[in-house]
Amino acid sequence: MRICNTIVDMRGACRAARSGGKRLGFVATMGALHEGHLSLVRAAKAACDVVAASIFVNPTQFGPTEDLAKYPRTFERDQQLLEKEGVELLFAPSVEEMYPAKAVTWVTVDGLSDRLDGRSRPGHFRGVATVVAKLFHVVEPDAAFFGQKDAAQVAIIRRMVRDLNFPVEIVACPIVREPDGLAMSSRNAYLDSQQRKQALALHRSLMRVKKMWEGGQRAAEKLVTAGCEELAAEKSVRLDYFEIVDPDGLDPVRNVSKGALVAVAAFVGTTRLIDNIQL
Repeated sequence: MRICNTIVDMRGACRAARSGGKRLGFVATMGALHEGHLSLVRAAKAACDVVAASIFVNPTQFGPTEDLAKYPRTFERDQQLLEKEGVELLFAPSVEEMYPAKAVTWVTVDGLSDRLDGRSRPGHFRGVATVVAKLFHVVEPDAAFFGQKDAAQVAIIRRMVRDLNFPVEIVACPIVREPDGLAMSSRNAYLDSQQRKQALALHRSLMRVKKMWEGGQRAAEKLVTAGCEELAAEKSVRLDYFEIVDPDGLDPVRNVSKGALVAVAAFVGTTRLIDNIQL
């Protein structure tokens, strides 16, 4: 596996990798890799001839009170995991490499960026869209693979790609869960054993809504109420949002049809976790 730390090196390596019409897949990460990330790499390997990945803890998607400084950084371990999965190219730039001094240009996906996580984390999706656009310019992948756990992020990146005519296919891959249902997340590392049990309330709330919907309930208001009640039963979990939305535009729905996205975010201790299902 070749590791590139500069844009010039990565761009050249990716162009060489695509020579002869080879299909290049890309997985963007912030490191602290888990099985969810590796499932994206495997999906890319299955669909593409060459796979590139990035590890970059992007400062512009963290708010002033968020966990940028303590975000887990495990580069050597991550490098070994990616190499074992057969990733050919790894882009690991510095902040200075990705954001030139006095940079003032941003990518903002209006409308979508202030919904779900964007409402709770102002500026978050501006940072996400900007860094993903930059990475796409550097790597120029044929296909990019993202996890469905970040459903709002997937919707925003899809819209950005469409609106800005990026020649890249966006592939959303299923959420990878622990055996008890907890969605895998780098932030799970912040949870102690008690909080780890409490965090299961997020998955339970989604399963309760799914069961009611499969039983014929279509009123979003009643389904959301039931999901919130399930979370409220776990006293140590503090709800951020529980919504049922259209998965493409992230608009709230009143009558819940097949394909609707049920999304939840909540704090377990000081750790903010997200999860979702598509009905």
